[in-house]
Amino acid sequence: MVLSDMPNGAVFKVKQVDLGKEVGKRLADMGFTEGAEGSIVRRGIFRDPLEIHILGYEVLIRRFEASRIIVEPFSA
Repeated sequence: MVLSDMPNGAVFKVKQVDLGKEVGKRLADMGFTEGAEGSIVRRGIFRDPLEIHILGYEVLIRRFEASRIIVEPFSA
């Protein structure tokens, strides 16, 4: 499952990030690394951007970026 398909409030664990170069590095710097746990806080108008709670803080990412992050849903 990809992060962009998860509903608001869903809890997930990152399995893989399929973005390279600068965008992939930026996401890794924000905490999107294999095994990191987070949740979807909310979505903006037209479902973009997504507000994600990860590693104790909130980040906003584009829906395109979220569609390239493979996650595993689980319950907290």
